[in-house]
Amino acid sequence: MPPPAAAGEGSRPARVVFAGSPAFAVPALECLAATRHQVVAVFTQPDRPAGRGRALQASPVKQRALALGLPVLQPQSLKHDASVSGALRALAPDLIVVVAYGLLLPRAVLDIPRCGCVNLHASLLPRWRGAAPIQAAVLAGDARTGVALMRLEEGLDTGPVAAVRELAIGARDTAGELHDRLAVLGAQLLAAELEAILTGRAVFTAQAAAGACYAPKLDKAEARVDWRESAVTLDRRIRAYNPWPVAETLLDGAQFRLWRAEPLPGGSAPPGSVVAAGDAGVDVQTGDGILRLLEVQLAGRQRLAAGEFARGRRLVGEVLGS
Repeated sequence: MPPPAAAGEGSRPARVVFAGSPAFAVPALECLAATRHQVVAVFTQPDRPAGRGRALQASPVKQRALALGLPVLQPQSLKHDASVSGALRALAPDLIVVVAYGLLLPRAVLDIPRCGCVNLHASLLPRWRGAAPIQAAVLAGDARTGVALMRLEEGLDTGPVAAVRELAIGARDTAGELHDRLAVLGAQLLAAELEAILTGRAVFTAQAAAGACYAPKLDKAEARVDWRESAVTLDRRIRAYNPWPVAETLLDGAQFRLWRAEPLPGGSAPPGSVVAAGDAGVDVQTGDGILRLLEVQLAGRQRLAAGEFARGRRLVGEVLGS
């Protein structure tokens, strides 16, 4: 969909609507706000109860938008609500930029901006469409991930892609560390491609049919580890679930959270058995290999290096998860 000449480089600033909610979207919002173009509105999820007091908390995008002096809208849904599409039409946007918004844009909304709607997605599409692509890449042991800038359509992350930037996944990277790097990389990609999108020079290429896979939203129930899995698999799980929902097991019947670990070869004890504990960490037998716990947290206590946790505590012979 070619934009009008007035929205292009060297002419009037474009009118841009931004839609995003979590911290991942904040660098992209800041990128847009720093351009010559006008962010005419920011759409974000409604405030949600959070913390022990369950007080309403604004999304990170809302907090940053208000700090930047940008108008914020928080509809419950974009579907079946004529007032939302009416408000969007009144804004007369040239472009809508979506980054981890959390609500689907119906056809009535997709058709409003003259330059269309684009989305920043944290994977190398078509691999890992869906809500948790960063965690899925770590769980699968992928060597690389990245960000993709695509045109939004009604399918879930199925639209044609204009550009990607890749990033290596380190052997010890957590999902949280990748999240932060990918958020910055996504903002850089948006900055590099924005004028091309507004002037119609961007080339959008259909995603390949082969290799498409889906990363569903994480469930806290997935956090409980199964010691029958291999040490390599459990290491990936711990890194993928850091910082949420955090891998956990049981120690003496209490929740025992696993923040960092590393896989080691060997061992023949029953899975879940603590076979060694010392300054280097706490070694636990798995279905294949040893998992050395490096940072742990007992329910109601602070996070500790596993070696410190092991001091003065008899752990060898304990069976975790029982």
